Amino acid sequence: MAHTETRTGRSASKKRLFGSSRKSIALMIAAFRGWRRTVARRRALADMTPDQLNDIGHPEAHRPALDIKAGLITNLMSMR
Repeated sequence: MAHTETRTGRSASKKRLFGSSRKSIALMIAAFRGWRRTVARRRALADMTPDQLNDIGHPEAHRPALDIKAGLITNLMSMR
């Protein structure tokens, strides 16, 4: 009687799994490095004065501001 062996696709799938996990790890590392660069850039810009920001050609940082128009309280009181 002839004896035949069949191979399962396990060996090929392991290679694919390791390859994809390496790729995903490389993507995570690249994303983390990009995030660190962004944080460092923001911190450096936050420490600069408006004059220094103008010198490097960067617009002044957006800071929260409260704009109150003249007569606002009068308008609000009249709405009651």
